[in-house]
This record gives sequence, C-alpha cells and structure tokens, in this order.
Amino acid sequence: MITIEEKFAKLGVDNAPGQEVRLKSVDAGLAGGPVPGVRVDFSHGDVNAFPPLPCTIDLFCEGFRLGAEQAYTEYRGKRSLCDALAQKLAAFTGAPVSADSELILTPGTQGALFLAMGANIVRGDKVAIVEPDYFANRKLVEFFEGELCPVPMNYFEAGEGAGLNLERLEETFRDGVKLFLFSTPNNPTGAVYSERELRAIAGLANKYGVKIICDELYARQIFDGRPYVHLRSLGLMDPENLMTIMGPSKTESASGFRLGAAFGSAAMISRMEKLQAVVSLRAAGYCQAVLGSWFSEPEEWMRQRVAAHQQIRDDLVGEFRRIPGCMVRPTEGGSYLFPRMPKLKVEMQDFVSALRIQANVTVTPGTEFGPYTDSFRINFSQDRQAAVDAVRRIAQMVERYRAE
Repeated sequence: MITIEEKFAKLGVDNAPGQEVRLKSVDAGLAGGPVPGVRVDFSHGDVNAFPPLPCTIDLFCEGFRLGAEQAYTEYRGKRSLCDALAQKLAAFTGAPVSADSELILTPGTQGALFLAMGANIVRGDKVAIVEPDYFANRKLVEFFEGELCPVPMNYFEAGEGAGLNLERLEETFRDGVKLFLFSTPNNPTGAVYSERELRAIAGLANKYGVKIICDELYARQIFDGRPYVHLRSLGLMDPENLMTIMGPSKTESASGFRLGAAFGSAAMISRMEKLQAVVSLRAAGYCQAVLGSWFSEPEEWMRQRVAAHQQIRDDLVGEFRRIPGCMVRPTEGGSYLFPRMPKLKVEMQDFVSALRIQANVTVTPGTEFGPYTDSFRINFSQDRQAAVDAVRRIAQMVERYRAE
C-alpha cells in the first residue's frame, strides 16, 4: 500500500514551468565561471514577447463589470460562452460538439487533464502513455494509482508522423489497458501525428475497448503548411470513448487567465463536472469572459504569430545543429524542441543546474518526460534574439562539460 508521502513524492514540481525561482542558486559543485547573457527561461513561453490580443483585457473587464452573473457561472461554464465556443470547436475540429452535454470549461488545460484522468482512472487500471510526452501525464496516472504502460515514440526515426510504436501500442491494449493518453503536436518533441497513425490508434481503441484522451493544446500552431488531422474528425471512434482537450494558453498567450476546454464523451463530461465541483467549482468566472476572443482572432494576427514562431524554430534548430554531436528534430507544431546532447561528463540534471546557474538559461530536463537522460526541452516562444543568444550559451556550456 502506497503511503501519503510516496503518493505526493511522485508529484515533484521543481522542474515544472515557472518553478526555477524556487531552485537554489548555488553552484552544484561544477567547475567554471559564468557565461554572461540575459536570463532566458525556456521552461515556458514568454508572454512579454508574445502578448495576448489587446482586446483580452477589455473582455476580462466586461466580465468583471457583470459581477455575480459572471463570477458564479454554471460549473461547466457560462452557458452563452459555451454555446458560442461549442460551435467554434466543432468548426475547427470537424465534428459536432454539444454545449449541453459534451463541453466543460476548466482552470487551464492542466485542470482539464486532471479532471479527465480523474474521471477515468481507478486504482489498478492500466493506462497507456507515450514516451516522451507531457510530464504531468505519468505523474497523474501514478497519483490516481493507475498502472503505467509506456509506449515509445521513435521521433528521430519517423519518416512520417510522430513515430509511435503501433505494435507496442497494440500489445499494451491487448494486455488490458483501459485508457490511452497522448498529445498532438507532441510535448516535448513537437511531432505531429499523421492521419495514418491516428486511424491506427482509433482502430486499436475500437478493437480493445480503450478510452482515449487526446491533448491538442498546440493544434493551432502548425508549421511548414503540413496537414493536421483531428482524431475526432475521422469519425472512427465511439464518441463516448474519446475526450479532446484544448485551450488558449499557448499560441494565443492567454496562459495567465488559466482557461481550458474539454469536449467529447457526455459520460466523461458528467463525471468531470462532479470532480470540478469539489476541486475548484468552475473555471474562474471573470476569466471565462476572455474566451470570447478565442477562435475569433484576426486571421492576419494568427498567421503572423505562427510565422514568427516558425522563424524562431528555424533559427534555434540551426544553432543546435552547429553543436558537434547534438541531434534535434525540427518541431512540426507547437513551441518545443527536444534536442539530444552529445555525451557529457556530468549527469543531465547537473548540466541543467549548470545552465541555470552559470549561463542564466533555464531548461526542463528530459527525465521529466521519460527515460531521457541525454535530452532537455525548451519552449522557444521567446524573444527571438534572446533565444538565439541563449542557445549559443548552451553550446558553450556543452563544450565546457563535453566528455573527454
């Protein structure tokens, strides 16, 4: 039987986005002086470099002025907002969404993820996750006392798509998996699942009766004109077995308002509402008003935002590829790179500490996403020149700690 200390030990937050301020700024016993440069925190995006739409604050203030009507919305979200959002989500993802029974607003997509997993996992349930994938996935499976069943994603070897090992996925499904969770674009690699992969996932889920949570947080930020397919648009799965999660935190830079949306299975939504009622009651009422701008942004604003991120991606990929022995796959969507470092004479956790202390650069160690002791993740939604300079400092640090 797991103890309460063991249960919460699995929810370590030291390497979570924004947590670098809690880390001790002391030398980890590593040699070498500072590599000067402006501080860059690659653990999350920079909303100063990429602010939300100017009208966002106006919408928030309108919600505030409405007072109690907006502050105390239904637990699933204010009905008028949900009605409008359901239509927008349906148009974007290519399948209908019922505001009545298939949509809930949550405190961020992190809240949606917690509720969706809490609504589906009981002690001992086998849950399949992808490696690498979002760091909270494995933590929440373990917190809800499910049994982790990792499925590797061979993202460097993939000719098309994310490179999910579909044979291994079927093995886990056959072995009694109840739930499968994955993100597309993938966090941390930025790989986008192909239609072939999604069709295979849906077919296996149908064959073995597996429920799916599909995290599409970065679905609006796809690069190089590549196609993006929503799993729900294929019409291959029983709608009661599929939940999709999205939110305006990333491409739209509304992360500070903590808003997310989960839509799909009516039965799952009903359970999620009951869980939300005892966790947070609702997504913050005044903040919900900000959703009025989501999917209503000027087309040129969104085009420029995606183009700006693609340019930063190209610049940083070029910088990483100048580091001898470093491997990096250009992200296909989202704001992440997951470079693989050459052999170093220190452990990755120590190298990450050295970057923070000596080079003023914060990254997320690869061990947060699975058994990746030679990689780290960066979120390149940053000031372009600051990001380039930071990666150049990373290159200097690699040479400082490169194995003989």
